[in-house]
Amino acid sequence: MQPGKLIVFSAPSGSGKTTIVQHLLAQPELKLEFSISATSRAPRPEEIEGKDYYFLSLEEFKKKIKNEEFLEWEEVYRDNFYGTLKSEIQKIWAAGKNVIFDIDVVGGLDIKNIYPEQTLAVFVKPPSIEELKIRLKKRKTESDDKISMRVAKASIELATAPQFDFVIENNDLQTALKEAYDLVASFVGANNNRE
Repeated sequence: MQPGKLIVFSAPSGSGKTTIVQHLLAQPELKLEFSISATSRAPRPEEIEGKDYYFLSLEEFKKKIKNEEFLEWEEVYRDNFYGTLKSEIQKIWAAGKNVIFDIDVVGGLDIKNIYPEQTLAVFVKPPSIEELKIRLKKRKTESDDKISMRVAKASIELATAPQFDFVIENNDLQTALKEAYDLVASFVGANNNRE
């Protein structure tokens, strides 16, 4: 099986990485497929099993860790695990696609360390912590406590930006989308003749 490329997008929650990843997935010439992460947290109302995440019980998740079924995993918050199943990557590569990740900074850097030559690691930076807080509140998906927790974590995550191959500052979404497209197209060797 010919391994494809791995494209990692990491950022603090609310930076716009999911929007960028969705945009890139819509470009067929990039031959991307989204890596669906596993998590031990409960699904949010709009989330679908096998589309947004693979939802595992805490016990199932820990069993898979023990069996070394994860490429990377992390306990993001207490008893709240996220990880990338090795089987997910194999499945995407077997289909002749490149894998794109929307993943936290620790997981993103772990993947880069495991596959240094095959991975493009991009950090999406919010304009400011203040703007991040506004974006998270606009989502209306989490309590003020959860938002405060995410904002505190964002400061730590921002310090890891220099360890990534590229940093995209998401001040203007259209500019960020174009920058992301150009980086990925160049990395995967896609025909880059778009406007």
